[in-house]
Amino acid sequence: MSIKPVDLEVFNQPGMNVHESIVAASKRSRQINEEIKIEFNQRIEMFATKTESESEENDVNPDQLKVSLEFEKRPKPTDVALEELMTDKLKWRYREKEEAPKPAPDAEETPSED
Repeated sequence: MSIKPVDLEVFNQPGMNVHESIVAASKRSRQINEEIKIEFNQRIEMFATKTESESEENDVNPDQLKVSLEFEKRPKPTDVALEELMTDKLKWRYREKEEAPKPAPDAEETPSED
């Protein structure tokens, strides 16, 4: 596995905060990774439905191996997220702050007569 350097000057574009960009890319990378895990598990699940005996444990299912190799050849989630960020396909926004409910106006107190 090779290491790909990332030019941080890409993140220093006007109007872009380096830290926000890195956090957004890391969150997107986690989303992509979760999507890949779900897809992988769904495809492997099809092969896991058959019953396994002790003699079959040592056997390699060629279909499972083919699916595993296919997923290994895919680009890493971090690379995909950084590419999306650099090509302006990744957008983020801040969550709107929830305001605390405003207290109801107090009822006017009537002066008590003594």
